Amino acid sequence: MKCLLIYGTEMNKPSVHKQKFELHGPVYPPLGLLYVGKALEDEGHNAHIVDFFVKPHAMKEVQKHLTSSDAVGISVDNDSYHESAQIAHTIKTIDPKLPIVIGGPHCTLYPEQALKNIPAADISVCGDGEKAIKDIIHALEGKKPLADISGIHYREKQNIHAGKPPQLIENLDEIPFPARHLVDHYDYGKFGKTHLFTPQLTSMVTTRGCPFRCRYCIRHIISYKSYRQRSAENVIKEFEEINASYGSVMIADDTFLADKKRAHQILDGLIKMGSSIDILIGGARVDSADKDLYMKMKKAGVKYISYGIESGNQDVLNFYNKGVTIEQIRHAVQLSHKMGFFINGTFIFGAPFETTTHFKRTINLACSLPFDIVAFYPLSYRHGSDLWLDAVQKGFIKEDEHEVIADAQRNLGNFSEKEILNWCTRASRQFYLRPQYLIRQLAKTLRTRNPYIFQSELSSFLHPAW
Repeated sequence: MKCLLIYGTEMNKPSVHKQKFELHGPVYPPLGLLYVGKALEDEGHNAHIVDFFVKPHAMKEVQKHLTSSDAVGISVDNDSYHESAQIAHTIKTIDPKLPIVIGGPHCTLYPEQALKNIPAADISVCGDGEKAIKDIIHALEGKKPLADISGIHYREKQNIHAGKPPQLIENLDEIPFPARHLVDHYDYGKFGKTHLFTPQLTSMVTTRGCPFRCRYCIRHIISYKSYRQRSAENVIKEFEEINASYGSVMIADDTFLADKKRAHQILDGLIKMGSSIDILIGGARVDSADKDLYMKMKKAGVKYISYGIESGNQDVLNFYNKGVTIEQIRHAVQLSHKMGFFINGTFIFGAPFETTTHFKRTINLACSLPFDIVAFYPLSYRHGSDLWLDAVQKGFIKEDEHEVIADAQRNLGNFSEKEILNWCTRASRQFYLRPQYLIRQLAKTLRTRNPYIFQSELSSFLHPAW
């Protein structure tokens, strides 16, 4: 069979509360679809990926491939399922008999509702998709009933039915490496319109899920409360496979450094291999920072690290159940700076009891530390998070609401949504327009001989989403 896999949406718009430029946003390949593509190829099928995030308005490419496709798969994000529904509808208008399979975070959060939200879809996959997609293809070929497939919901005679309960892949080492060649026709790794790190960027995950439980996060739902790790040996084998073909790799784990022993083993393997790849760590906790580990990271080729800082107030960090201290934040960022890492920090405004004093402390913390990029977001109550559950119980949020920004009019905080967004803009301006920041970044640009560092950082300030 020939399968067309779609990532992103035709509209390609960020959420109102998300900044337009994010290094850990859609600048690296869609790993979920690359794993699915590999599973299909291992079964003797063909796969083609269309990535709307890299090639906006790619519906013409989709239409071109529909004539030779036997099935379509769409990765559905929670922020853009309406647009995914439009794409699915367009596909069905062109070919009403073409099966459409949807998966991704939205389908894992809403296994049955996803098919209602995307009426043109026929099958929804919840959880790990590598095994499920093989079984689905067998079903489409008439070799297996859909009712016997784990982790799916499917449409039959206008009714939605459930397959068998989802089954997690416990041993991640059993999963073949993603089919990266499926996106060789795209140029990943750009920050804005420039390459901040060595061109030809790919991505990888060494874990699934997160061992922590921050109150605003939904990772524990998407991963079915399961934190799974690949072995260090398996991770190193994947690095060996990509070392010759790629210049940079984003490790897209939620918390790559959570298991320090394993992290040391992976870094030792990279150093022994003599890898020349720029390594970007897309998710790290500040309590993982220690000098020996970070020195080894530098030697292994780490160039970038991103921290979810969230707040400059200890009472807010405690409320979010972050499990870190302000001192740990300072230590991690200063140590990263000493190592020469490119440092990204994200912050959240809008905890229920936060005041302008809290906001100012967060801004002051951000400005006091040598971050290269920062992003300020309003707090979102996302479906299934501990904060969302508490708000639903109190009657502030309805159970069918997916994401609600902390808004005083909803009894979720002390500020309106507009006021919080204004504080996000104010914080960005205060951070980026400091003379000492501009001087430091210009010096870094000259030292690294990378002219894109300075203009890329300015672009994140000059093009906010609100």
